[in-house]
Amino acid sequence: MPIIQWSPQQLQQGLQANNQLVRLDVRQADEFAYAHIDGSLHIPLAQLPVRYQELDAEQEIVVICHHGIRSQQACSFLQQAGFSRLYNLRGGIDAWSVVCDPSVPRY
Repeated sequence: MPIIQWSPQQLQQGLQANNQLVRLDVRQADEFAYAHIDGSLHIPLAQLPVRYQELDAEQEIVVICHHGIRSQQACSFLQQAGFSRLYNLRGGIDAWSVVCDPSVPRY
């Protein structure tokens, strides 16, 4: 089953409609420290295989990285682990900064 791709606008609408929407950021610690969406859970992609149990497979999860590549990999991993309510943020945090929240620094 293909992973659903969300635009930054769809994420923004989703956050406005659903406070339970999990924002999973899979970038490295230095990237996350520099720029992130408030309320995001940080689990670097390399740690996901040993930390994915921290997530609730019943919740909707939007996965975020810099441009959408690592988050797509994370979505694929989570899907294989039994998660089904997954969305990949197309364009990543960079697109979020450009389209929705210019206060988030770009790099």
